[in-house]
Amino acid sequence: QTHQPLSPAVTVHPIDLAAFWPGYAVAASHQDTNNTLTLTLEPLTTELPRCGRCLEPSPLIHDRRIRLIRDRDLLDQRVQLQVPVRRVDCLSCGRVTEHIDWLAPSSRLTQRLRTWVETLLQMLPLSHISRLTGLHWHTIKAIDKRRLQVSVGDFAPGDVRRLVMDEFALHKGHRYATVIMDAERTRVLWVGKGNSREAIRPFFEQLGEQCKQIEAVAMDMNTAFDLEVKQHCPQAEVVYDLSHVVARYGRDVIDRIRVDQANALGHDKPARKVVKQSRWLLLRNRENLNDGQAVQLQELLAANQPLATVYVLKDALKEIWYAPSVREGWRRWRSWLTHARESELAPLQRFARNLKRYARGILASARFHMHTSLLEGVNNRIKVIKRMAYGFRDSDYFFLKIKAA
Repeated sequence: QTHQPLSPAVTVHPIDLAAFWPGYAVAASHQDTNNTLTLTLEPLTTELPRCGRCLEPSPLIHDRRIRLIRDRDLLDQRVQLQVPVRRVDCLSCGRVTEHIDWLAPSSRLTQRLRTWVETLLQMLPLSHISRLTGLHWHTIKAIDKRRLQVSVGDFAPGDVRRLVMDEFALHKGHRYATVIMDAERTRVLWVGKGNSREAIRPFFEQLGEQCKQIEAVAMDMNTAFDLEVKQHCPQAEVVYDLSHVVARYGRDVIDRIRVDQANALGHDKPARKVVKQSRWLLLRNRENLNDGQAVQLQELLAANQPLATVYVLKDALKEIWYAPSVREGWRRWRSWLTHARESELAPLQRFARNLKRYARGILASARFHMHTSLLEGVNNRIKVIKRMAYGFRDSDYFFLKIKAA
């Protein structure tokens, strides 16, 4: 019987911890009761320190200070480093702190730890990462803000031709911010505080010569936005959004007439109650009503002529936005305006007079089929981000979060 020769033994070398910090050697280590491993590093005498400005080797060392630095966890232990950071006397730059490849200037976190935190930030909230790493959430927020500034902080509109702009509530108490989006690529270009002309002016100033290629801008009936767009982009058509006009029609016309009709029925309590409770029946689209609600709406309109008039004209107002051509849109607009004037309903007539100023932006929807519904979806996402964070005290950080989302 023959025996096969044994394979040569495999030698397992211990991990050289100094390889994690080029240019330094581990001089000592200490582990405390809190599962924190403290490593004392010493610079290698075979390598010269480099100037933090010109990155040239500098043999002259002015002084050195011990800096306590956090590194990424090792298994179940926190790792902190005691690193002597030297100040060199560079012949070109003077006295400058040395450059360390794995440590950012003036930082107390290694690049390895920063990279790990940035990876976690794409999956977890700040509070969870704080508990996982032991870092203060202010430190993690600073890392995240710097990451977002690099990725989405630069203003790069690209070949943008159509814009959508709208406002959203930043805080309670009528404090608003404005968001501007590329309508074709559906990406947020800019977010800024306020909803005035001065608030959105920086966007157009940054846009510069590209303002000349803007074809159309969709917005609600905000005169401030309208005037600023016409100043910077005189060739662009302003397109007013249907949903905002219909919402205002519901508030200024339907609600007002509904209240007036309810007050006129003070002697008939049951009828007055029906009219007062009919708000959502009148505002909701007919196709969204169930069978019972449809019957209830039909009975209400048959019994109350003013409510029937404003309800029919609400649907006719929507049809203007769906006109196949500007000519057809103009015909529908003139017909609607005539019926509104002849209705003898003061709230409706007042609304029609005010709406005449925006006729061009309404008819422009036949040429540019644009609306702010995409931006309304973005606004809903903004509310979710704000609610998850229980609000943001740093508006710039909040705006970066919006652009990244």
